[in-house]
Amino acid sequence: MAELVYDKTGRLLFTKEMKEEYTLLMPQMLPVHFGMMARLLEREGFKVETLNTSGKSIVDAGQKYVHNDTCYPALLVIGQLIDAIQSGRYDVHKVALLITQTGGGCRASNYIHLLRKALKKAGLEFVPVVSVNLSGLEKNPGFQLTLPFIRKAVFAMMYGDIIVQTSNQVRPYEVTAGQTDAAIESCMQRLLDGMDQGKGLSYPQMCENFKWIVQTFRDIPVQGEPKVRVGVVGEIYIKYSPLGNNNLEQFLLSEGAEPVVPGLTDFIIFKINNREVDVDLYGGKWIKKKVCELFENYVKKCQRAMIAAMSAGGFRAPGTFDDLRRLIRGYLGEGNKMGEGWLLTAEMLELIHSGTPNIVCTQPFGCLPNHIVGKGMIRKLKDDYPLSNIVAIDYDPGATKINQENRIKLMLANARALAKEADSASHAPAGEERVPVEA
Repeated sequence: MAELVYDKTGRLLFTKEMKEEYTLLMPQMLPVHFGMMARLLEREGFKVETLNTSGKSIVDAGQKYVHNDTCYPALLVIGQLIDAIQSGRYDVHKVALLITQTGGGCRASNYIHLLRKALKKAGLEFVPVVSVNLSGLEKNPGFQLTLPFIRKAVFAMMYGDIIVQTSNQVRPYEVTAGQTDAAIESCMQRLLDGMDQGKGLSYPQMCENFKWIVQTFRDIPVQGEPKVRVGVVGEIYIKYSPLGNNNLEQFLLSEGAEPVVPGLTDFIIFKINNREVDVDLYGGKWIKKKVCELFENYVKKCQRAMIAAMSAGGFRAPGTFDDLRRLIRGYLGEGNKMGEGWLLTAEMLELIHSGTPNIVCTQPFGCLPNHIVGKGMIRKLKDDYPLSNIVAIDYDPGATKINQENRIKLMLANARALAKEADSASHAPAGEERVPVEA
């Protein structure tokens, strides 16, 4: 068994010996993106398992080992990891936990410390916790992010976005159930095999990959009339994680709706852009801003290529990050960047402008910034866009799934009534009086 090694502050390190023996457990958030990330880590020599567990035991573990004033995403992430270790499925002396650390103002930067505190409380302080960060916050001799790996990870995030954006437009209409999910798996495997050979890691190769990914989903047979489209926004973990939002996308599909979930690319650009805004607002080194601008412009270039590929393939493409910045003017300033900041409100505006006025805003307990830019902005958006149909759904340990789903069903009923009213209006003879449906 690998020897336990501590740094001068007393932090347990993940050593090179542990890399050979230990299994890294990582929480789930974006199934496609994180699925590719896990496989990239496996190709780096790590044993990795992404946790797709669910159930009351996770919430129970979170409530037992995390302070009840901590946000719901922290409770779920830490609860899922503790629950996994205590499940008996793993050798507790040969398992380590992988968690991201952003370094920003969100409490997500402190999840790692909360997790170590929870492990100690559970008598598991000998389990190493590995930080995944680009800010130099924590380093481990057995886990180092090399430039080749970071490069692959960045491209994997972009590929994950176009796969999810296109597959979401096909799955509700597929003739053969499961064909879309099979296509996702096929795309992921082909991309990863290509990366192993050094392919798909340049801008021209990425553009070519975008084209065949789009064609893969375009080739899936579809049928049926267009369904009610429902946008999903909110705090990033609850917005994307099936565990966090009680399988919201699957529920919307079961209710005959088409989920529309903004991608991760805008969030990545948003986080880079925040560094530039910091320099503009508070001062700082111009070189820092310049480096961030170069990185931002490259990701924007990739985003434009993704949009072009989707549009050429006949799919609805999202707007650019610059489009979002234009939409938010007059609503929120760019200094509003805690949590998802102004980006959350901008995503709602983009959905409304692109023909998806029906929106579920996922609001986790304890995330005050996102309550302000989410639920707090709904009245203003409804004043400006009377036909917008937005419902804020609270997610916390005491919220029942039935209550959440009933509120979403009410929003869907309203969406269908509004769509029927709009259809009647478009076919009514000139001058015929119509009674509007109440929002």
